[in-house]
Amino acid sequence: MRVPGSGPSGQGSPPVPARAGAAGLALLLALAPLTPAHAHTSQEQVPSAPAGSTPPPQEGPANSDKSIGFYVGKDLTDDGSVLLGGFGHEPSSHWLEIVQDQEHPEGATVQVGATEEADLPGELTEIPQVEQTAKYLTMNYSEFAGFPAPLTNGGLNEHQVAVRDIWSDSREELVEMTPAPQEGPQYSDLARLMMERATTAREAVEIAGELIDEHGYTTYGGNSHLIADENEGWVLVEFAGGQGLWAAERLGSEDVRVSYPGYIQDFPLQREDDSDFMGSNDLVSFAEEQDWFEAEGEESIDLQQVYGTPFPGPPGDDEEAPFRYPPRLEEELQEMAPMSLQDMQRMVRDPRWSDDRSGYGQVAHLQEDLAHPDLATLWVAPTAAVTAPYIPWHIGAEEIPPEYSQHRYLTSGSAANYLDPEYAHLEATQYPVRTFKRLMYYTCEHPGAFLGEVTDTFEGFEAQMLQDIGEVEEEALEAFEAGDRDEGRAVLTRFSNEWATDALDLGTFMVDDVQERTKDGWGIRMPEQERSEDVTANAESLDMSLGGQDVVTARDRVNCDMGGGWQDGSTLERQGTYGDPDAVPDFRAEQGGARASASWGWVLGGTALGLLVGAGGMYLLGRRTSA
Repeated sequence: MRVPGSGPSGQGSPPVPARAGAAGLALLLALAPLTPAHAHTSQEQVPSAPAGSTPPPQEGPANSDKSIGFYVGKDLTDDGSVLLGGFGHEPSSHWLEIVQDQEHPEGATVQVGATEEADLPGELTEIPQVEQTAKYLTMNYSEFAGFPAPLTNGGLNEHQVAVRDIWSDSREELVEMTPAPQEGPQYSDLARLMMERATTAREAVEIAGELIDEHGYTTYGGNSHLIADENEGWVLVEFAGGQGLWAAERLGSEDVRVSYPGYIQDFPLQREDDSDFMGSNDLVSFAEEQDWFEAEGEESIDLQQVYGTPFPGPPGDDEEAPFRYPPRLEEELQEMAPMSLQDMQRMVRDPRWSDDRSGYGQVAHLQEDLAHPDLATLWVAPTAAVTAPYIPWHIGAEEIPPEYSQHRYLTSGSAANYLDPEYAHLEATQYPVRTFKRLMYYTCEHPGAFLGEVTDTFEGFEAQMLQDIGEVEEEALEAFEAGDRDEGRAVLTRFSNEWATDALDLGTFMVDDVQERTKDGWGIRMPEQERSEDVTANAESLDMSLGGQDVVTARDRVNCDMGGGWQDGSTLERQGTYGDPDAVPDFRAEQGGARASASWGWVLGGTALGLLVGAGGMYLLGRRTSA
């Protein structure tokens, strides 16, 4: 097994005596004509237009996109797995959590709902807890007005049920008729309760529907969930209005779905004998009562048309919400069949939607006939995957590095309160969200120079993990089969923790390198803001918030999109070429003063660096940057 942080599999840093020979070879290579490491490197060296030169903000809804989800059925993947990917859009802190399975006493309850501070005011209530809840992996976050933290959009549980939450705006009349206060579980409650209680995707829908039927539903204007297991998927849409309206549609082995927003269109009027659909009892009758639908002569109801809102106008080039047109994106998924795990990771990472508002990246790799339930895997990027690596987390893992736990950066309410000393030691650790956000802000300022290299590095890093994961799973399985579950879980825990730590070290190295190159090539672009006559402070001391909540569109916020994804195209256009383990810089090199990134395109960018490469060959593999 490769030592995490070293070079290709099975190769660590060479011993010191070997470095003299390496230096001689490096010097010879340095004198030869150099070829860019990536096909697009030569173009990336040209300073790109700064982010601030993009078209001026358009007036439009701030929440034109809140989250995204992708489903690909098992007959359309290269290994017969079901793939479920996506992320939530939240300007909030995010942190990984492994929640253990738990037993609960008789009479235990769960708090659900929202407070009066929500946009649609709610009231917190208690509902009965079940006797046993399942283990699950999730990314928590802290900020959504009136919705108590920790919040979640979903994750993966021990039964290989994966959940994603995606917004789905209800029609205006439904939003307006929502009672104040409203009661019942909200989107995060449902996601968490499904992970805690469901053993299949179908059961997850049944659980959510029963909870809404019995306790009501709290909403900010409509929502949906995309749920999957190793066999099938389901789209669940919950409508605003306080009427308890919900509907669900099954996704089979040959189906794809992009929830951006979540939607259901044709829904049968007679669904009693149709196992592919579920819904509230008055789903059709309520629409008739409101004169929104006439059932006579119809066999189905278009739920998006009747209860929802339309997609941005075809063909999906709406300036306020670029690329947010699910039919077009679903065509991309179909065209990519058979789709690989790497394809789905790249789809979630695509700069068209992975930007400053993306809280994380998740891909559930749902496999039939797992050798052991603890091997179920969720790949998680700690913030937007466009500039952050995925780490594989098996459901059998028992703990995470402290760095990946909750921190105060972007956490709701932190600026108004002192830190509780109980959390001080945890807060002292480096926070990957902050590290990879810094990388995003540098990269997206000059995407032509940096984005391709950053992507290649992270995809190479992930390729190294893919090289090792099979061996690790075999080692864990041997322990499980020998009856030593603790040891099997320890193997899985060490694997993910070591790679997560390496990912943070790699991110630190990349930030330092890109920062230095930015300062050398462009300097730091300082903010330019108009100030009122009664303010004497400089622009850098003014409010850093992006616009008003009613005038912010998708492309106003920080993003690396180069017009259709990367410089060389979208996920579909880049399919077939994946991460190269050799593209990862030796970020563990220990010698000070020189950059240890020989495999990055910018180090081999021209013959002017030749002698420097030769002279640095003796210690490139030995330098180590501190985290």
